[in-house]
Amino acid sequence: WRADAVSAPVLERAMGPLTIGGQVVRVERRPHAPRVLLDRLLIPGLAAEETPARVRLRLRKADRVAVGDRIVLRARLSPPSAPAMPGGYDFQRRAWFERIGGVGFALSHAKPSDRVGAGQDVSGFWLALSGLRQRMAERIRAAAAGPAGAVAAALLVGDRSAIPEEISQAMRDSGLAHLLAISGLHLGLVAAILFFGARFLMALSERLALGAPIKKWAAAIALIGAFGYLLLAGATVPTQRAFIMTGIALLAVMLDRSAISLRLVAWAAMIVLAIAPEALMGPSFQMSFAAVLALVAAYERLHRPMRNWLSGGGAARGGGAVRKASLYVAGVAISTAIAGAATGLIGLHHFGRVSQYGIVANLLAVPVAGFWIMPWGILACALTPLGLEAVALVPMAVGIDWVLSVAQEVASWPGAVSHVPTMPPAGLAVAALGGVWLCLWSGRIRWIGVLGMAAGLLTTPLWPRPDVIVAESGRLAAARLPDGSLSLSTARVEKFAAKIWLERDGRMEPSYWPRGGDAAGWIACDPIGCQYENPVQPVAFVWDGRALGDDCRGGRLVVSAVPVRRACRGAALVIDRFDLWRDGAHAIWLGEGRLRIVNDRDYRGNRPWVRRPKPRQR
Repeated sequence: WRADAVSAPVLERAMGPLTIGGQVVRVERRPHAPRVLLDRLLIPGLAAEETPARVRLRLRKADRVAVGDRIVLRARLSPPSAPAMPGGYDFQRRAWFERIGGVGFALSHAKPSDRVGAGQDVSGFWLALSGLRQRMAERIRAAAAGPAGAVAAALLVGDRSAIPEEISQAMRDSGLAHLLAISGLHLGLVAAILFFGARFLMALSERLALGAPIKKWAAAIALIGAFGYLLLAGATVPTQRAFIMTGIALLAVMLDRSAISLRLVAWAAMIVLAIAPEALMGPSFQMSFAAVLALVAAYERLHRPMRNWLSGGGAARGGGAVRKASLYVAGVAISTAIAGAATGLIGLHHFGRVSQYGIVANLLAVPVAGFWIMPWGILACALTPLGLEAVALVPMAVGIDWVLSVAQEVASWPGAVSHVPTMPPAGLAVAALGGVWLCLWSGRIRWIGVLGMAAGLLTTPLWPRPDVIVAESGRLAAARLPDGSLSLSTARVEKFAAKIWLERDGRMEPSYWPRGGDAAGWIACDPIGCQYENPVQPVAFVWDGRALGDDCRGGRLVVSAVPVRRACRGAALVIDRFDLWRDGAHAIWLGEGRLRIVNDRDYRGNRPWVRRPKPRQR
């Protein structure tokens, strides 16, 4: 039902140059050029039933547009890209649920236009909210310049588009990337600051403190504030989960019920999936709920020992403060370890990377985020209507600079991040079942879940990786060498696909096939083709049709970047340009007397977002 409810036309093929007009509904300030999402499109030559609902465009660097603007420009458009390999990241699926029917880049500067989308404004509330978010992000970046301002905009309004890539990379390598995504930590801090702040202020009145349920009133104020923060942050999946859990916890305070429990996690998951069931397959939903489930389950068991530790220090003078401080440090370390273990398994499936020093980085950064950065951030939001946000953003930037320096320092340590082959889907399923078992059961039987998690991890080295990968365009191929590494045919084209292949293979240092007549290991090339002399099953790669005569003989598998219009007699099997155009990227496993070939279209199956190309009409 959800897939059908969001259905919208998708471009069948690349188009342009052409003139396109639309209304801006989202702006991303990227380092090289802004990127916009256009709605209410006007594309000459396309009928209304063929015009996408939305397209995403990269503008020229000098263009400055705002949410709500109606613009017209010259651009090139193409359909959303298919996965770089079978089982890879599926942008077409994400674009379908965001109703994005095309992507492209501008060939001219954007100009205002009154005739675009006349009388067809996007929903006023959401457009106004998106415009508010953009204006706040720009004011935040103006008040706190540099990377600190970009990170402040990410923390307060969810706009991460202006964060430099080197900063994002350092945050990922150090295990601090979760601080950039508005999630449970940020929304929980906002709610906590509002709750305790409102309760403290109301407690200053003796009449209110003795005669009114100020704790419940404070919970209501915190709930309203958390909802406003949810809208301001863009209501992403982690933010939805955090708000639902925070809201239920605050509601429990108002109803005198237990605030934190596994039921709370279950309710949050059901509500998020009822709103957006497609989120289930995304890393954001999986990692967010895995971390929260593990933390709630762990602290249900650690609650009593922690309380006993605190009560034991009350007798000795000064002992209580020391115990509280040590408990906080231990809590951050334990929380980081638990959440890192829960999300690490999912990260192995989606990203194939492990941060080695995440506990150290979080011990140094999380307290600053909780006690310094977020309180100043909330004050900045409150002062923004008065134009005084800089008063709070300047000290907030000092804390952000500290977090960024920690991230860059930890990321520079030797072995800060390890790249490993991605965990197969079956391994993720087994590990997830083991983790859920470990969290839900009590007693010794729960430790069976550790065996499931270990079994999921073992699938990574045992799962066979493809021996040959061919891109959808046919211009890039990769073959596995005797040492197990993946070698690329060229470094000049399909760089994004090559990056994805290497990441999923766990090797970031590429090697390339030789040019000329000299052989390197199993691969020898000339200007019109290459021979992959795998002892199990040799493969011929054809770049020019002149090589077909020789390569079609000898019972080889032939992978051709050009169409094979005549029978290729003598070849074991032929994958030519038409096969790649029709079925997408191919992954090939070579075996004694057999071949296993998986293409992208068959791997993803018959889904609305899986577009099979249609022949061009004459």
